[in-house]
Amino acid sequence: MDNLDTINQNLSKDDTENAQIADEVVEDEITTDEVVEDEITAEEGEAEVVTEDSDKSKEASWYVVHTYSTREKIVKQNLESMIENNALHDQILEISIPSSEDIVERDGKRKVVERKKLPGYVFIKAILSDKILYIIKNTKGITGFVGPSGKALPLSDDEVKRLGLEKISVDALKVKPGDNVKIVSGPLESFLGVVDSVSAEKEKIKVIVHMFGRETPVDLEFHQVELIH
Repeated sequence: MDNLDTINQNLSKDDTENAQIADEVVEDEITTDEVVEDEITAEEGEAEVVTEDSDKSKEASWYVVHTYSTREKIVKQNLESMIENNALHDQILEISIPSSEDIVERDGKRKVVERKKLPGYVFIKAILSDKILYIIKNTKGITGFVGPSGKALPLSDDEVKRLGLEKISVDALKVKPGDNVKIVSGPLESFLGVVDSVSAEKEKIKVIVHMFGRETPVDLEFHQVELIH
């Protein structure tokens, strides 16, 4: 079972509904006392945590931590404060909360709302060491890592791609109009289609998919398709 399977099993219907309601407010209100600005020394981290493979990871990998639903942005800010106060920019490289924009209609008006794809989870790209493990695990709002028995397990390249955590350039995508592609994530996962157009500016690809007895154009993000050779 991979990390995404574990996450999907843990996501309950109630958590998802509550998170989506909260996410309709684009600007979250965060009080100053919720953001932790502690400074942690290397000695503290090394004294509390011992890992077996501390020097095996020479390159940064993506990890997943669990938090309470609707608290993801506060956790992100807490981590950013830790990074700033401890000069860890070269060890904790990115923090991501995968989300998508939906258009909803209320009182006759359309509004763009942001919805988290995986409520209750924050994704961190880091070079994991005893110190970094300690800092992340002890950040206010984080309840633990996603992995076997709570052990930090890096996401696979396939999981990173499916989540869209790394930006993909047009050159890296290597698709052009007329190419056959497979949709690898989203509601139309496993559907086959033909590329109609590619927009480098919007980082979108339009694919013609055959469904409901007709050809239907679908707008997708770069990471949602792969070329069929």
